Amino acid sequence: MPFVLGPEQLVVALLGVIIGIIFGAIPGMTATMAVAVFLPLTYAYDLETALYLLLGLYVGGISGGLIPAILINIPGTPSSLCTTFDGHPMALRGESERALKIGITSSFMGGIISLLVLAVFTPVLASWAIKFGAVEKFLIILFALTVISALSKGQMLRGIWVGMLGVLISMMNMFSVNNTYRMVPNFFKSEMQSGFQLLPVLIGLFAFTQMFEECEIGMGAHFSKEHASGVTENMKFNFRRDFKGQSVNIIRSALVGTFMGILPGVGGSAASLLAYSQAKSWSKHPELLGTGAVEGLVASETSNNGLTGGALVPLLSLGIPGDATTAVLIGAFMLQGIQVGPLFISTHPKTWYTILVALLVCNVLMYLVMFFPIKWISNVIYIPRQRLYPVIIMMCVVGAYSTMNGRMFDVWCLILFGAVGYLFKKFKFPSTCFLIGFILGRDLENYFIQAISSRNGSLSVFFTRPIGLVIWLLIAISIGYAIYDNRKDAKR
Repeated sequence: MPFVLGPEQLVVALLGVIIGIIFGAIPGMTATMAVAVFLPLTYAYDLETALYLLLGLYVGGISGGLIPAILINIPGTPSSLCTTFDGHPMALRGESERALKIGITSSFMGGIISLLVLAVFTPVLASWAIKFGAVEKFLIILFALTVISALSKGQMLRGIWVGMLGVLISMMNMFSVNNTYRMVPNFFKSEMQSGFQLLPVLIGLFAFTQMFEECEIGMGAHFSKEHASGVTENMKFNFRRDFKGQSVNIIRSALVGTFMGILPGVGGSAASLLAYSQAKSWSKHPELLGTGAVEGLVASETSNNGLTGGALVPLLSLGIPGDATTAVLIGAFMLQGIQVGPLFISTHPKTWYTILVALLVCNVLMYLVMFFPIKWISNVIYIPRQRLYPVIIMMCVVGAYSTMNGRMFDVWCLILFGAVGYLFKKFKFPSTCFLIGFILGRDLENYFIQAISSRNGSLSVFFTRPIGLVIWLLIAISIGYAIYDNRKDAKR
């Protein structure tokens, strides 16, 4: 099995894991933001090496969220929400180090189980989808766009509107007929001939938006060590004792997280909540969950790391992003000129095996980096944001400027879409829906034109192929479920 693994890849993966942990551990900064900020660095590497960095950021970012969840009762990432239920009560009892080590070990096991699912199911899905022509590819992208409705629970109309806006904006540089901008000032017309580039849009939506929000609430606010609990350790971590009888809980929670990751748009918080509720349902002492029970902490952390491998299954087999972070990862492949989808594994076997090895390496590094020096790593939550964020802003600007070999227009786009993302959050428009529409819009138009061209402009081509009819059924089911789920959330 050909794959890339050497000293350079190990160093890059270690760097990604450490930075990801820092992003995950600081409340308000997420794994998605970490991947978006460091995406420009992938220009300096080949795709395989870049994947070690990005997957390290992904794994580290998801895992790092347990640190503030346990110490100060604030989830570092949305998927760490349920970790606060039992992790912080353990810290209040003086068992903070034990709780952290239980969470880290659970995260590692969840990541390994999701990796096995990724290795088994992705080739099966890809071999089935390899039979797709332009019609099926168009319908699959249309099906992928139904993810927008799943990502916008309780605000479906806003999500669909902003998703379609992303589709329209992405089409600006697809065909020459799309490149006539009568309302655009002459100063920008030459730059607009190539449309908006993915990287400035992506970094603006997820990184610069966060900067604007921090400016609003004040970056001077940070946590002091007085917020943390559990200075004395009454009970030390012991693997045999702490994980005795947890085998079923670990496997069940990891599979729940992985399955929820495979379902596009569900999210880590939903996976964590479902795994936690299942742990409580099957527990012999359900009344103890929420008071510092080990099984609750294990369920939460195993499931949210199970999400990492699960979200990559639809991405690599069908080209559908499983969550916001994998939507950003598509950008890494696009920057390298590689399209993910049914043909990915057969045409890029080296990259496929490298992804599997990189996920394994990043999970092992995450465990080693977090488990042994956890007392020192937990101090990252006290880094003053006014010192950290200027460095991030500089990296964002340099990354945007280098997108087209030094074009100031892309820096303005970075600021523009940062402001757009800020307004999206203010008016409760989901930014991820816009990003998915922007990424998929070009292929949607391309395959649509290819499909109708084969039938001289007739739309009947979309309703005559058996696989196409099956995809139409899946689209109908996805939309129907999204409408049902949206109404259920709206009633709450």
